[in-house]
Amino acid sequence: MLNKINFSRIFLFLILGLFVFYYITPLYVMIVTSLKSMNEIREGNLFSLPSTINFDAWKIAWGGRGEGTSDTFLKPYFFNSLKITIPALIISTLLGAINGYALTKWKFKGANLIFLLFLFGTFIPYQAILLPMARTLGFLGISNSPIGLILVHSVYGLGFTTLFFRNYYVSISDEIVKAAKVDGAGFFKIFFTILLPISLPILVVTIIFQFTQIWNDFLFGVTFSFGEHAPIQVALNNMVLTSASVKYYNVDMAAAIMAALPTLVIYILAGNYFIKGLTAGSVKG
Repeated sequence: MLNKINFSRIFLFLILGLFVFYYITPLYVMIVTSLKSMNEIREGNLFSLPSTINFDAWKIAWGGRGEGTSDTFLKPYFFNSLKITIPALIISTLLGAINGYALTKWKFKGANLIFLLFLFGTFIPYQAILLPMARTLGFLGISNSPIGLILVHSVYGLGFTTLFFRNYYVSISDEIVKAAKVDGAGFFKIFFTILLPISLPILVVTIIFQFTQIWNDFLFGVTFSFGEHAPIQVALNNMVLTSASVKYYNVDMAAAIMAALPTLVIYILAGNYFIKGLTAGSVKG
C-alpha cells in the first residue's frame, strides 16, 4: 500500500513538473535570447545559455537605437502606459468600491436590477463597444490622448470592480453599518472609516486584476491611440513589425520582457494575497 501511494505521488509530481516545464520554457527562451548577441543566436540553439551576458539588446529596446533595428523604443511608451494605468486603476477601483457598498449596505428600490446591469457589462466583449466608444471620445475631443484611454478603461472595468466589491461586502455584517448610522455617520463617512479599511483583501484582488487588464490591453490602445500617445503594448507590436529586413531577435525578446515585467512583478509579490482575496468573501459570515 505504501509503495502504491509513493508511486502515485511520484507520478503526480512528474505530471506537474511537465506542466511547469511547458509554461516556463518560453520565458526561459526569451530571457536567454535577450542576453545573447545576434551572432550567438544564429550559431547556437534556443536553449543554450549565453557565453557572455550582454545587455546591449535591453539598452536598444529601452531607449537606444542599433544598426538595423526599428526606430521605435519603449521608454516613452512605458510611461504612457503608467499615465493611463494608474489613474484608470484608481478611478475604477474607487467607484467599484462605492457601488458595491451602496448596492449591499444602502438598500434602495431597483438595487438588484442595477447590479444585474453591472453584471451584464462584464460579459460585453471589447469589440462590441469600439464604435460607440470611438464616437464618444471624438465628441468629447479626447481621442488619441491618455485621458481618452483612462476613460475607456475606467468605464469598461467598472462592471468588474463593482462585482468584486459587491460580492465581498455581502459577507460583511449589516449590523456594523446600522450601528454607524445610529451614531449619526453618513454615507461617505461609513464608507471611508469603516468599510474601506476592512476591504484590503478585495482591494488587492481588484488592483491586480485591473492593473493586468489595463497594462496588457492592446485592442483599446491600438484603436483609440497612435503615434507618441500609444501605450506600451502597441509600441511593442510596432517595434516587432517594423524591424529592418534582418530580424534582431534579442531586441524583440528584451522588449517583450520589459512590456510584461510590471505585471509579472506584481503577481510575484502579491500573488498569494490575490488568492486569499478571491476567497475572502466567498462565504457569508
